[in-house]
Amino acid sequence: MAATSHPLATQAAITLLQQGGNAMDAAIGACAVQCVVEPLMTGIGGDCFALYCKGGLTPVIAYNGSGRAPAAAHVSWYKERGIAAINDLSAHSVTIPGAIDAWTRLHADHGRLDMAAVLKPAVDYAEQGYALAPITAGAWGRAVPRINHHAESVRIFLPGGKAPGVGNIHRQPELGATLRAIGQKGRDAFYAGATAEDMVATLRAAGGLHTAEDFATHRGDYVDPIRTNYHGVDVYQVPPNGQGIVVLLMLNILKGFDQRGMAPDSAERFHLEMEAARLAYAMRDRLLADPAKAAVPIEGILSEAYADRLRGAIDPRRATNSAPPSDFPIHPDTIYLTVVDKDRNAVSFINSLYHGFGSGITAGKCGVVFQNRGSGFVVKEGHPNSIAPGKRPLHTIIPGMAVEKGRALLSYGVMGGNFQPTGHAHVLGNMLDHGMDAQEALDAPRMFFKDNVIEAEDGVPRATIDGLRALGHTMTRVDVPHGGGQVIRIDWDKGTLEGGSDPRKDGCAIGY
Repeated sequence: MAATSHPLATQAAITLLQQGGNAMDAAIGACAVQCVVEPLMTGIGGDCFALYCKGGLTPVIAYNGSGRAPAAAHVSWYKERGIAAINDLSAHSVTIPGAIDAWTRLHADHGRLDMAAVLKPAVDYAEQGYALAPITAGAWGRAVPRINHHAESVRIFLPGGKAPGVGNIHRQPELGATLRAIGQKGRDAFYAGATAEDMVATLRAAGGLHTAEDFATHRGDYVDPIRTNYHGVDVYQVPPNGQGIVVLLMLNILKGFDQRGMAPDSAERFHLEMEAARLAYAMRDRLLADPAKAAVPIEGILSEAYADRLRGAIDPRRATNSAPPSDFPIHPDTIYLTVVDKDRNAVSFINSLYHGFGSGITAGKCGVVFQNRGSGFVVKEGHPNSIAPGKRPLHTIIPGMAVEKGRALLSYGVMGGNFQPTGHAHVLGNMLDHGMDAQEALDAPRMFFKDNVIEAEDGVPRATIDGLRALGHTMTRVDVPHGGGQVIRIDWDKGTLEGGSDPRKDGCAIGY
């Protein structure tokens, strides 16, 4: 089974499985397709995180494929030039892309098919064209201001001077050639040679500090996953610099309340969820950073004592009405997908440019759009997340895996920038506390907070809105939904898979 946020990607994953590939082949192949057909949401100029459960059994393997700041990116350099914050449309927001290094390493270690075969569906769509899906087309139109500042981005992504509409055919031959080269020659076709030269020249021309050595020396890392236990289920995340620890902290706080006795769309449940989120996100903005460059107290954050102390700050009958600080931008775009194969290898996989079309800067000869993860850094000496040479920024993308009695139960993820930890906790609660199946859990309405206002999707009942107001929350409705997600549940007793795909995106879940 495969579940992705675009039907062409899901179809590609299934095709690769039927050709003899395994879950890792299918996940990488599907992601590559999405880098073509959802170019504002993800790309090979972005980053990747993954969790992998081989044979569906522990240990869970975690990979951090996030990029680093250039070697010349000293905080003093920015301060001397009066740069107090990193513009998310500037070359300074571009960290070295980590996705291709992650793909090639994960494929070499866990894949089965040749990389050329894995990337062939994406190459075909890039070179021969693909039709724009409805939600992608709408988001593309809204993202025009993010790319109209760069000539090569305009040429490739605004053909005829405007965003292509629903059903229009779009091609990216330069990207297709780059993907073909990666399939034939591996990571060096991206991080060295003509492609790397084009990327470095493009970034330098835009004022960036990037060098050929920054690209040539980039490597991702296998890392030890972090986890907590939620009502008998072990929930795994990639450790910081990602924000997966925020999910685990929220779950640690929430498991001290009897949510199973509450209606899933009730004011009392959403109140607890939003209050737990405020506390967990405040921790994130104070403490989370690249642990290779800053002290991040992971053990203390995940301790029961810390969760107990935060839980004690929540009043079930009254809103706190204090917004946590936010040191990095919001409204990012991402894709999440998951694949489970016949051998029960389970892959939880996420790839992102951060904001729509990332930095809006494209290397025209190779067709690579650059992410803007560096805008997540803080230009402030002494802050854990302050920009520094070779440092990774606080990262929003987080794949998830839930394990029961040593066997994978759920391979899942919820995309949507800052919303992701709240989305993970909400979808898990829907399934583990309220007995929903995968699709019901994703369909259910959501809330999130911005500053000191809770934004409720249209599906939230009026009575729930009124109930939250009575508790002291400031409420508003939003037209744009919160995030998107995919879930695959493994039923070991029945020998079957259950999948769901979020209606907030174009995608679908397919099994056979």
